[in-house]
Amino acid sequence: MTAAGARERGAVLVMGILLLLTLTILAVSGLVTAVLELRMAGNAQYQQRAFEAAEYAIEQALGSPDLGTDYAYSTPKIVPDSGGPPSVPGSPTDTYVYRLYYDASLGGTPLPGGGSPGAGLEAYHFVVEATGYSSRGASDTHVQGFYLVGPAGSPASLRPRACPAGPGNCTSRSGYDPQRTYWLQAGAE
Repeated sequence: MTAAGARERGAVLVMGILLLLTLTILAVSGLVTAVLELRMAGNAQYQQRAFEAAEYAIEQALGSPDLGTDYAYSTPKIVPDSGGPPSVPGSPTDTYVYRLYYDASLGGTPLPGGGSPGAGLEAYHFVVEATGYSSRGASDTHVQGFYLVGPAGSPASLRPRACPAGPGNCTSRSGYDPQRTYWLQAGAE
């Protein structure tokens, strides 16, 4: 073998090693990108689950059997009042907390829309601040305002309940389901 032939085989070896190195770098880069995209997709999923946990907390607060004007801003109903946060059914990793209070700044106000379905009824405004949590530190906070119709005079209990014989048979609107007024998502643009 001549010296020129040996140099050519050496050059082919160097080019092969460089090509192999380039392919290795591209493969590792593709793998890192795939892992990162998988992690980002998981984070988006957990953020959505936290959103849903916060919405579940709002639904729990709206269905609370002990809604009343005793829950002031300074003394709200806090769930949980002790222990760890409750889990969302069907998901042991997703939890929620909420803070519910009567908006005393509005007091008992006339019914929205100027309607007068019954004498001595007022709208009582409440606020729920709910936070849902999921895996990887995902959390989402929502604020929901709502009102209940009840008897005038700031009753201690405005428990929402259905009319005994159906909605068309109620003599007053007291006890109807909560009516949502506004909704906010903390940190949303």
